[in-house]
Amino acid sequence: MLDRRELARAVLSERGDLLCVAGLGAPAWDITAVGDTPQNLPLWGGMGGAAMIGLGLALAQPSRPVLVITGDGEMLMGIGSLATIAVQAPPNLSILVQDNEHYGETGGQETATRHGVDLVAMAKGAGIRDARLITTMDQVAPFRAAAHARAGLVFAVAKIDAASKPLVLPPREGALLQARMREAILGPAAHLE
Repeated sequence: MLDRRELARAVLSERGDLLCVAGLGAPAWDITAVGDTPQNLPLWGGMGGAAMIGLGLALAQPSRPVLVITGDGEMLMGIGSLATIAVQAPPNLSILVQDNEHYGETGGQETATRHGVDLVAMAKGAGIRDARLITTMDQVAPFRAAAHARAGLVFAVAKIDAASKPLVLPPREGALLQARMREAILGPAAHLE
């Protein structure tokens, strides 16, 4: 099992203009631990929505790579989004599911992935051609390269350790997070539009 903070650090290193949407809980804390930046949109609510928010951002910003980092519980909740994402297939969108096989935010109950549900197979079944499983750090670099290349939709499930990590909380105000990302993308006058 991979360490989720090391995984986040590896995929976000030397990120350039990559935009990152993080699902609620651990993914949001992990991207913040790597470095709080306006290019991050950590979610505080809306479980199940990270992948669709990433899709919208990728469609709105086709010249920028967009990475969604989410958890297995959130991806299971929003599993229907894979069909829409596959049909739209923005070449600049990558989705990384941190799969610890537990609902980390509600007490550690087992998710369906703990009992054999295969998110990679589900993504492939939805029509995402490049769907892969990451079980070693050696497999992270090719995923990171694909995410930055903007050469096609990529979906990956990384099996991670369920260990708790120290909380590194992003700003809590959703309007602030949205406004700072908007300004990072469109420039300082974006708030006047």
